[in-house]
Amino acid sequence: MNYEIQFENILREVELLTSKPSLFLHCCCAPCSSACIERLFPYFYITLFFYNPNIEVEEEYEKRKQEVIRFASLKNIKVFDSPHEKEAFQKISQGHEKDPERGQRCYLCYQLRLRKTALLAQENGYDYFGTTLSISPFKNANWINAIGEALEKEVKVHYLYADFKKKNGYQRSIELSKEYGLYRQDYCGCSYSKKEREAKKNETM
Repeated sequence: MNYEIQFENILREVELLTSKPSLFLHCCCAPCSSACIERLFPYFYITLFFYNPNIEVEEEYEKRKQEVIRFASLKNIKVFDSPHEKEAFQKISQGHEKDPERGQRCYLCYQLRLRKTALLAQENGYDYFGTTLSISPFKNANWINAIGEALEKEVKVHYLYADFKKKNGYQRSIELSKEYGLYRQDYCGCSYSKKEREAKKNETM
């Protein structure tokens, strides 16, 4: 399915409204948020939701969260904060410790983060919910959007279909990161991806 076409169809529908709808947007980090916000800002009143229980190290979690808050303040965008809740990721990872990166454990992680986003969007009366996750070339946009579609039916809040890596989205996030001096991490945040990153580094030494 072409999620970029679905995304553009939603934007065309939103343009016809008399006022901007509200969007509760899960974000994984400031760099990924930057290019997504650039595309979305003309169409929605955005609230960023930093919810990433997959990030194991507290120092890393705070560093990424503060970068999101800093960037959002530059754009006058609200940030909905949440407790770290890394135990939630540890729970869904049980039995999947040996899964490869981009395997079933990652699917469960997407599901965990999107479910929390959808429920809070419902609870707080948002028109749409979505995520910046699909901007990464390492994230499975088909999985992300299928999860979002299922949650839309469950919570009765519109899901923003998207594949933000399209139209050079990932490259644009790199450009904006340089422009705003954003901290760019080199792994998703969980201990499993960190081990994989370190193994690849050792291979090249």
